Amino acid sequence: MLQTTKRPDSPVSIIGAGIAGAWQALLFAQAGHAVTLHERGDEAMTDATSHWAGGMLAPYCEAEVAEPIISRLGLRSLDLWRRELPDTPFNGSLVVAHPRERNDFERFARMTEDHRRLDAAGLAELEPSLEGRFRDALFFPAEGHVEPRRVLPKLHARIRAAGGTIRFCSDVTASDLANSDPEGIVIDCRGLGARDEHSELRGVKGEMILIETDEVQLARPVRLIHPRWPLYVIPREAGLFMLGATSIEAEDTGVSVRSALELLGAAYTVHPAFGEARILEFGSGLRPAYPDNLPRIGIRGGRISVNGLYRHGFLIAPALAELTLAYVERGQIDNEVMQCA
Repeated sequence: MLQTTKRPDSPVSIIGAGIAGAWQALLFAQAGHAVTLHERGDEAMTDATSHWAGGMLAPYCEAEVAEPIISRLGLRSLDLWRRELPDTPFNGSLVVAHPRERNDFERFARMTEDHRRLDAAGLAELEPSLEGRFRDALFFPAEGHVEPRRVLPKLHARIRAAGGTIRFCSDVTASDLANSDPEGIVIDCRGLGARDEHSELRGVKGEMILIETDEVQLARPVRLIHPRWPLYVIPREAGLFMLGATSIEAEDTGVSVRSALELLGAAYTVHPAFGEARILEFGSGLRPAYPDNLPRIGIRGGRISVNGLYRHGFLIAPALAELTLAYVERGQIDNEVMQCA
């Protein structure tokens, strides 16, 4: 039974044009709703958490530390990424480790699925730049990655093509929109900006470094098992690589010296040529997380909140949007994700 008092074809206002809000707007616009997407920042989105994300689409790798719900949502999201943006790179991902982290590497292999173990020759065939660097690797062929700063504008363009409206520099609240259009549905995807209504949200800092080199070529993300956190080396276009990602219980937006040293040092152990790379950018984003680190779709009449995506935003945002649409149009409830007030 439909829990909202609104019609299934009601106009929809969405707050936040980051990855969560963009996917909500896209699916609702494609379903024929009159969609308006509000974003308090400008079109560059440099203040958004999504701007500093890695863009990993790796549900199998995440199974090592995440709850099963993340894998379920992530696997469904892979299908949606393929459907909506067919040029999304699905070249798989690699997990490697140095001999001193051998036990952690084997533990990772036991706790994850859908991977193939490569020997040194198989790794070199897949990634010639890593020849002679590691004795073996885990290859997850179904995984992919996106470049957040390129894919968000693509999603925004698709929203407009589907008939949606995007208003940048529009600093509104859910109450503002609900009062201005009592017949509409409001979906709040503000992340940490929603703490005025969700006080239990906290920010978890993820740091990244952008480097440039033409001495290393990678076709897919490489995850290095690390004593404190896994290092991601994510290839971008034009010889760029993103190094990340830390996960720190802090709400400042700087990059610490310790994190920078560890990320750069770990990258050097993946390939010595990274030692000669040019550092282009340091940065960090605050990921919104609830105490259990799980996503939540909160429902209160015609007001819906989508939040707590933590470090899985690009991985699970499409599936969360699909669930929200199914609720609005058919009253379908996903008990693992949704909370109805």
